[in-house]
Amino acid sequence: MTEPQFDIVTVPMAAGARALGGRPVQQDELVCLYDAREDTRLLVLADGMGGDGAGELAARGVVRTARKLWKQGDWRHQPGALFLEAFCQAAHDELRRIGQTLKHGEPHSTVVALLMRRDRANWVHVGDSRLYRFRGRRLLGCTEDHSMAQQRVRRGEISMSQLASAPDQHQLLRGLGGPASPIVDHGCASLRPGQSFALCSDGIWEHLSPAELGRFSRQRNRPQALRKALSLALERGGKNVDNMALIVVRVSWSRWLQQIAARLGAIMSGN
Repeated sequence: MTEPQFDIVTVPMAAGARALGGRPVQQDELVCLYDAREDTRLLVLADGMGGDGAGELAARGVVRTARKLWKQGDWRHQPGALFLEAFCQAAHDELRRIGQTLKHGEPHSTVVALLMRRDRANWVHVGDSRLYRFRGRRLLGCTEDHSMAQQRVRRGEISMSQLASAPDQHQLLRGLGGPASPIVDHGCASLRPGQSFALCSDGIWEHLSPAELGRFSRQRNRPQALRKALSLALERGGKNVDNMALIVVRVSWSRWLQQIAARLGAIMSGN
């Protein structure tokens, strides 16, 4: 049996990977960006859609926009929520621009993004790509999908455990691209040792439980954890499984102690 191929990227505290699954083209994209001087990370995951190759272009457009805004450096002086909102709107505009160049297909994409700066985390999402947040083994929260199936969960018509297999799970109510500006959901939290995050496309959360994602996100060897997670999702999904992408983040005690030492040093030096 052929060993599955994973595209893996790493930065301090975080790593991301994706797999083609049983699809002919890869429409999931991700990027992990890091600035050591500012102790800041930007983690972005996008799941494209639109037909005739437009989904692939859409996801690439989202990641390209993230890289562009990161390089411009507005995150250095903007509040995290403001920067992420501007990123989502800019990515939406980029997809509309791409759409104008296509004869067929219409580029749309989900997005989930996490900005971690020093002891603060801000995140956004549009569509059904998710962010899970953990403290140790405890699930602190998960973003809520913008889908028809999620609305049925809210109305009590189906349970959360039935959502992944619901026939209207892929019918999204929000996304990047299209004529209307996206409505972006925001979240934030203070960063503490023992916290971890998992950002993923629906190809992952359809096949891995929150408890499993929490366990993989806590592992110290993140590339190994990603290989195990994607292999398990591929096995459960079968030969026609969707593209999948996953980013895991773990806030370590060593990072927290380094921050405390740096603050004490600043106080002692009078800065």
